[in-house]
Amino acid sequence: MTDIMTAPAVVKAMENGGASDKQPIRAAIVRAAELARNAEEHARTRQHAKGKHTARERLDLLFDTGSFQEIGRFAGGDINGGKAGSAVITGFGEIYGRKVGVYAQDFSVQGGTLGAAEGAKICHLMDMALELKVPVVALIDSGGARIQEGVAALTQYGRIFRKTCEASGFIPQISIILGPCAGGAVYCPALTDLIIMTRENSSMFVTGPDVVKAATGETISMDDLGGGLVHNATSGVAHYLGEDEADAIDYARTVLAYLPSSSDDNPPTFAYAATRGDRAVAERLGTIVPENDRQPYDVLDVIRCIVDYGEFVQVQELFAPSAVVGLACVEGHPVGIVANQPNVNAGVLDVDASEKVARFVRLCDAFNLPVITLVDTPGYKPGAEQEHAGIIRRGAKVIYAYANAQVPMVTVILRKAFGGAYIVMGSKSIGADMNFAWPSSQIAVLGAKGAVNIIHRKELQKAKEMGKDVEALRTKLADDYEATTVNANLSLEMGEIDAMIDPEQTREAIAESLRLLAGKKRVRRTTKHHGNQPL
Repeated sequence: MTDIMTAPAVVKAMENGGASDKQPIRAAIVRAAELARNAEEHARTRQHAKGKHTARERLDLLFDTGSFQEIGRFAGGDINGGKAGSAVITGFGEIYGRKVGVYAQDFSVQGGTLGAAEGAKICHLMDMALELKVPVVALIDSGGARIQEGVAALTQYGRIFRKTCEASGFIPQISIILGPCAGGAVYCPALTDLIIMTRENSSMFVTGPDVVKAATGETISMDDLGGGLVHNATSGVAHYLGEDEADAIDYARTVLAYLPSSSDDNPPTFAYAATRGDRAVAERLGTIVPENDRQPYDVLDVIRCIVDYGEFVQVQELFAPSAVVGLACVEGHPVGIVANQPNVNAGVLDVDASEKVARFVRLCDAFNLPVITLVDTPGYKPGAEQEHAGIIRRGAKVIYAYANAQVPMVTVILRKAFGGAYIVMGSKSIGADMNFAWPSSQIAVLGAKGAVNIIHRKELQKAKEMGKDVEALRTKLADDYEATTVNANLSLEMGEIDAMIDPEQTREAIAESLRLLAGKKRVRRTTKHHGNQPL
């Protein structure tokens, strides 16, 4: 970056007292440079002892080499008083050649706490990012609001919340949690598009272990309460668990490569060259789904056969694993992939999977990524536990996401698509543009056995009373139902399915559809302010 503090003349002045044959350097500037150097040395000592990088070392990992340009380095400092600056670094750099804004909290300065100066710097950075239409990455490592500043610190959090909401859906926002994030501070990352945490040192909670113990008597560790694994696998708050800081930051770089700089732009495109191996990959699709419709398979195998080079970046991999979502490319164009995972609970939609899918579809729609939906689900998960957890309210989020999306949407039914799940998982009736089905597809209100138990209830009861083999009759009726009803024929006849395709044609069908839909425009059908989304 361009900064006089690291300029050779200043370094020389620090070493020999300012002697120079060029423009003179005032003592105050030398003092500032010394403070900056000492602050970084102090940061290295403190952070490295904890197995953590300094804020500036993290910026080196995030941005292309030499591209970071800092804003307001000494803002909030007191050079004469020996204070180098505030507890946050702000500026802009490049990721794969594209401009990105950043604010990085510095735990070595007052525990990274946020006061008036820090809040002002972050808000200024956000304002610039909105004006420049570039993404913002937040590197979080903070003790929260600075207690000494009282309501002034809380006010700044309120301003940051509002800026983050203003930016939501307009510019991509990613939060990387690399230390503590507690109290009201957790809502800054919670309002962003993606949260990335690390397996160690990373934590988020509204109330810490000490407060929990005082309030409830429960003794719990920081990791068990709000560590990276907990929020990735249990709560669903986070979207990726990095093995270390470098892994977490690299994931952020990767995700940003798929997203446009703002909602006004289209996603970037990448060169793609077909290879002789593509045919073999396409043919493999015909062997993945078992003939036995009760036998599971890994939908990731299907995805990797469809996308460019088999590269698929999962989002929320550890949470609600019965649904799979993530980013990939088709012929060099970024897309969002949504799929049921038959390997986990038969790909059923539960409360967590519903929210996972809905949130991801909203992300794709906000940033102009086409949505590819791969369907194989028996429906919504039944049971009192799911009903009491709000499957109606939370399942409706999937409907809302798909029904309001205006990006190109292509759906492929791989096998099962039953009941309400058929509707919500990118059906044509809910707004998908192109819908295809494999020959193995089963589309119906209910699966065969469930349907037979309802449709032929009286017949089965009569057979039981007459002493006949009820199970044999039920099996025969189920077989007949499957042959006549549980297939895609009715959907084809109604135009709900555009074509029946061979599995090996899947990638080609998707690519052709995306080329057809490339010119799809957004349409505002009403003058409403916004919908009342189920929450």
